[in-house]
Amino acid sequence: MNKKSMILSMLLAMVLFSVSVVAQELWSLEQCINYAFENNLTIKKSMLDVSNADRDLKQSKLNMVPAFNASVGQNFGWGRAPDPSSNLYVTQQSRQTFFGINSDITLFQGLQQINYVRQKNFDYLAQKYDSDKIKNDISLNIALSYLTILFNLELVNNAQRQVDISRDQISRTEKQVDAGAVARGSLYDIQAQGAGDEANLVNARNNVLLAYLDLMQLLDIEATQEFDIEKPQLDITGAPNLLPPEMIYSKALDIMPEIKSAEYRVQSAERVLARAKGYHSPRLFAQGNYGTNYSDRIRQDPMDLNSPTVPFDQQFKDNRNGALYIGLAIPIYNGYQVTTNVKKSYIGKETAELNLENQKNILRKSIEQAYADAIAAYQTYVARKKSVESYKEAFKYTEEKFNVGMVNSTDYNVSKIQLSNAESDLASAKYDYIFKTKILDFYLGKQLTLTDIANVQEE
Repeated sequence: MNKKSMILSMLLAMVLFSVSVVAQELWSLEQCINYAFENNLTIKKSMLDVSNADRDLKQSKLNMVPAFNASVGQNFGWGRAPDPSSNLYVTQQSRQTFFGINSDITLFQGLQQINYVRQKNFDYLAQKYDSDKIKNDISLNIALSYLTILFNLELVNNAQRQVDISRDQISRTEKQVDAGAVARGSLYDIQAQGAGDEANLVNARNNVLLAYLDLMQLLDIEATQEFDIEKPQLDITGAPNLLPPEMIYSKALDIMPEIKSAEYRVQSAERVLARAKGYHSPRLFAQGNYGTNYSDRIRQDPMDLNSPTVPFDQQFKDNRNGALYIGLAIPIYNGYQVTTNVKKSYIGKETAELNLENQKNILRKSIEQAYADAIAAYQTYVARKKSVESYKEAFKYTEEKFNVGMVNSTDYNVSKIQLSNAESDLASAKYDYIFKTKILDFYLGKQLTLTDIANVQEE
């Protein structure tokens, strides 16, 4: 007995440990969103795009620094060529080494470089907000998938409750049939309804699995891994306290990344236009070079071909030379390329401005639609709640009458199905309302969370 008790204790401890591990692995909505920000492939790609834009910005600034390069070369010659020491043509072999450095800089060209830096800065900021827009979209999709799981779990509970009711009724009906109080046909009807309820339960559980799969795919988690979410009790305790849509829109204009990105695209297009106009301006530039060389044909006595070659270090010092050049390139005619680019830049600027207005219109319509949907969803929820309460009383009354033989099995099944459908409709309306209110909170810049769902006072 002691050995069996010890084994049972160990098994119990293992079960409790496994339960605690599972409990620790429950994911909240916030954890799901944060995990997606760090691991979602689409978000990672958007961050790489931001890094590329940052590189472009830094390169645009470095382009204003003078270019500086060095060169070295070795020349081998043979045949008839001028002797550098006597300037006479002779047939001989020669070796020459060249060293040089050079630099050039644009001093002025219609502020093109400055405008290019500003353009790339606006492009970088726009790209950052584009990445934030992707994060927002994925956050909303995760919230929807998360709520879909909770919705389907509630449907499972409703289906399980219907199965339990059917099993209890089958048990009572069997006893009534055995006692001769109810016809056997009524038992068959109840059993058929019970089988249908079990099929509905299986279907509801399958929908839960599919909802989990959708969320895991958004998080890029393999389906073979263990994954579960927190299941908070979400109750609607009062009417919504929603801000007017125009106030939500005004707030959203300042924080929504799609608007900020479109605004920076307009500013970038303005810099592109300024750069295009800058090509009408002359280009003032400066160039400089400095070098030296060595040749094995330069002799200490130029008149004596057998004289020793001047040493390398002496030639390196004696042959030094440099030059500084300042120039002005004036554009006169280039096939109207500059004029065409200016006109195209105007078109690009107008396109960016239209895109900004379009984004504002989309945002306004989305907020107005979400507001109307939230109000309608709450009204639907209230109506569904009343419907469930009525169907509960109706089913309770029908069940009592069926138990004493005052109604047949068909009326009983109809009442039971009506209650089941009403409970499913109520759950659908509840989660639809929750998601619509979360969208409005999202437009106000609030964090997507489920902890404040019941934080509404009853009117």
